[in-house]
Amino acid sequence: MTEHELRTLIGEVKDGRLSRRAFVGRMLGLGLSAPMAGMMLAQNGVAFAASPLRDAYKPGKAGGGGPLKLLFWQAATLINPHFAIGTKDQEGSRIFYEPLAAWDADGNLFPILAAEIPSKENGGVAADGRSVTWKLKPGVKWHDGKPFTADDVVFTAEYAANPATAAVTGGSYINVKVEKVDDLTVKLSFKEPTPFWADAFVSSAGMIIPKHVFADYAGDKSRDAPANLAPVGTGPYKFSEFRPGDILRGVRNPDYHVPNRPFFDSIEMKGGGDAVSAARAVLQTAEYDYAWNMQVEDEILKRLEAEGKGRVKMDYGGNLEFLLLNATDPNVEVDGERASLKTKHPAFSDPAVRKAMNLLVNRAAIQQHIYGRTGRATANVFNGPAPFVSKNTSFAFEPEKAAQILDEAGWKKGGDGIRAKDGKKLKFVFQTSINAPRQKTQAIIKQVAQKAGIDMELKSIPGSVFFSSDVANPDTYPHFYADMEMYTWNMTQADPAVFALQYVSWEAATKANKWQGRNICRMQNPEVDACYRAAQGELDLVKRAALFVKMNDLVVADYVLPLLHRAQVSAINGKLEAPASGWDNSLAFLAEWYKQA
Repeated sequence: MTEHELRTLIGEVKDGRLSRRAFVGRMLGLGLSAPMAGMMLAQNGVAFAASPLRDAYKPGKAGGGGPLKLLFWQAATLINPHFAIGTKDQEGSRIFYEPLAAWDADGNLFPILAAEIPSKENGGVAADGRSVTWKLKPGVKWHDGKPFTADDVVFTAEYAANPATAAVTGGSYINVKVEKVDDLTVKLSFKEPTPFWADAFVSSAGMIIPKHVFADYAGDKSRDAPANLAPVGTGPYKFSEFRPGDILRGVRNPDYHVPNRPFFDSIEMKGGGDAVSAARAVLQTAEYDYAWNMQVEDEILKRLEAEGKGRVKMDYGGNLEFLLLNATDPNVEVDGERASLKTKHPAFSDPAVRKAMNLLVNRAAIQQHIYGRTGRATANVFNGPAPFVSKNTSFAFEPEKAAQILDEAGWKKGGDGIRAKDGKKLKFVFQTSINAPRQKTQAIIKQVAQKAGIDMELKSIPGSVFFSSDVANPDTYPHFYADMEMYTWNMTQADPAVFALQYVSWEAATKANKWQGRNICRMQNPEVDACYRAAQGELDLVKRAALFVKMNDLVVADYVLPLLHRAQVSAINGKLEAPASGWDNSLAFLAEWYKQA
């Protein structure tokens, strides 16, 4: 379909000749995602549709549902959304804190603390792309009874953007000016035209914290706030207990701002164990109602589903399981910092070694024998929405070609069978979190690499440690004190703008920013930076997509090896209705959860 044909269809939606649903259906047929279709319409003056989520909710009153028992085999370690490096901490925070809006599964922006979604029609989105005005929902209270106002929204932006706070969400706010218009209105102004304005205050990076609770703990005092472990939010459940790395509990918020919600009287988020035992606890024994992040071999999930007590739920968005090659040297310390930007990795700084590693990864086998329907082998870091998916890339499993590349680059096998050059051996520490699919993936990669003359030490770290937000723990994935590491990065917006920050140079995780930067492998590529900056100011959707495709192609030729486009996979009780979206946290729509009679 040409650009002209696409713009014609959008025109038909605007004048009523074509329904929004029909337009989205045609876009899906072309391979575009529903969220992308929604943004295209919104950018052309067609407001986001009302989400079906509220209509799907059946209970006629709040409460009465008993306890909701969630099993997170990676336990939460803190409950401040702006320090939540790992998804588990984002999920724990989402029980209590809320953003202005979130993405639903159909690609619509769903208002939560906002009274409405900004659009050109309602005057919320400026035609020049330089400002957005949000109207806040009236009558919302914090869990301690204080009113939620524009002051809290402005404070959250200032808190996250302050470098001394070292917030992981800082990239979403640092270039945004947030002003209070009145108690229930805020205006966001951008330095440049900003096509994707639904970042600040939206989805996982957008959770708003109360000014009256955190005001004395901004900047360099941010880590001392008692509320980091005892949240005061606006969400459907109020905090009651938290034992980091173990259990998190809440009780129904009787003053919740949505009628007849929440359904459950209490909530428990239990941590520990592993993904397989979590799947059994829902699908086999029904001890729990919900199990998060089922990174379990698909054959096991199918056998457990056959028990008939629950089902596996898959929500595809843009989540990526990938292998990072460290651009810095984790074994050298400079000015008291390992893996410093002042160092270069002794092997991966050679493009030939990076290219060879890419050819030694058998993605097809990993998908076929481990992930099945829960992951799709990919050569791209951007796997959705469709306009941002590169068609220029491909993956191949060619060990012989990898060996040839290493030979030609001067990496020769020694008497021990390990390749070396200038006294430097290809001996790598390869780390990831503990769960069976990842350990099997490690084993597959190591076996092939050994035959090619690369020695690997496999390191497996408990998920509660690897994904911890503890800046003092050297085994967390942002410290990256290894040569290679593997994990999933969740794409929580229907646009690459935030997801792509993990590849730009200014987001490198370092001691100076308490390892809160999103660029974990610490790659420094001026061309990648230039593509990102250009895309952020490009209002033409087609041109902007082309810039992100170019960025994708540069990244996968550098220090990032994409493995699988992963679904959000959950195990849920057979009677539980648990709306979710592949573009947001699993608990984003927790207020809409209920059990059928």
